[in-house]
Amino acid sequence: MATAAYAGFDPTSALKPHTIDRRDVGPRDVAIDITHCGVCHSDIHWTRSEWFPSEYPLVPGHEIVGRVTAVGNAVTRHKVGDLVGVGCLVDSCESCWCCGDGLEQFCLEGPTGTYGMPDKVSGGHTHGGYSTAIVVKDRFVCTIPDNLDPAGAAPLLCAGITTYSPLRRFGAGPGTRVGVIGLGGLGHMATKLAAAMGAEVVVFSHSPSKVDDARRFGASDVVVGNDEAGFSRHRRGVDLILNTVGTQIPLEPYFEVLKPNSTMVQVGMPPGKISFAMIPMVFSASAVAGSAIGGLPETQEMLDFCGEHNITSNVEVIPMQEINTAWERMLKSDVRYRFSIEMETLR
Repeated sequence: MATAAYAGFDPTSALKPHTIDRRDVGPRDVAIDITHCGVCHSDIHWTRSEWFPSEYPLVPGHEIVGRVTAVGNAVTRHKVGDLVGVGCLVDSCESCWCCGDGLEQFCLEGPTGTYGMPDKVSGGHTHGGYSTAIVVKDRFVCTIPDNLDPAGAAPLLCAGITTYSPLRRFGAGPGTRVGVIGLGGLGHMATKLAAAMGAEVVVFSHSPSKVDDARRFGASDVVVGNDEAGFSRHRRGVDLILNTVGTQIPLEPYFEVLKPNSTMVQVGMPPGKISFAMIPMVFSASAVAGSAIGGLPETQEMLDFCGEHNITSNVEVIPMQEINTAWERMLKSDVRYRFSIEMETLR
């Protein structure tokens, strides 16, 4: 099926209109007419070969929302007309213990990302949601609650699950205090989700202009920049920190606000290596952990939670033709808080 899209053709050029072929609907497939696709910083890293060499042409986009237009004869969970979403994964071996436990992102044979990875079904490499349609195995398609705005729901498929998963795993909830470093695309979702879980939320931000936003999203306190009084206010008082920043920052001050035997979780992915002094970590008896999106069951759990609490991402909706400008603005942190592409503009 010929499908309109925007693609990168090399690491440095702007995205351009392109046509890709989507496979025919197989027995377990779901065909989706894409209405919106969120714009993730990973799209830039991957298309510009900043993490590893990419194959071109490459259609990015892994925060996909749309309506089902066809299903295979073995599909029972989805039907034509359903509002659904596709996140960072479109395939896995489905037979290893990780897949069996709903941890498809850690598939022992290697999961298949929504774009830029070998396509086990059609050959070549996968293409993502900067396009008008996609065909995906039913296991990797989630149900979007009908009360959620599709444009704002799209970033939940990456930014939402990326922050929801560690909040759940490390026990955010009533009686806990959660610190969120950075109030960008990930940070604003972490703040909303942690607050909805019942945690007290402290945001650490270098942007004074975002203080009011942080409080509106559910933060009870905001520490701006290197405010010593702010850090002292929370010394040894935070149960969990999510570092959502995608650049290198000094981590040592944040070990001072962690309670003993607590955890700092890294969800932002700055290029290169992260280093920090051991003494502050050791003498706070804290740990540093990583977290990678979530499996399909947890992603659906997150979407249902967002439906119950009416949580979506704060988005600026753009036409497909403005994607290159949007990328440049993202690199300048000039967006509050995610871009969501209205795919009707590409038809």
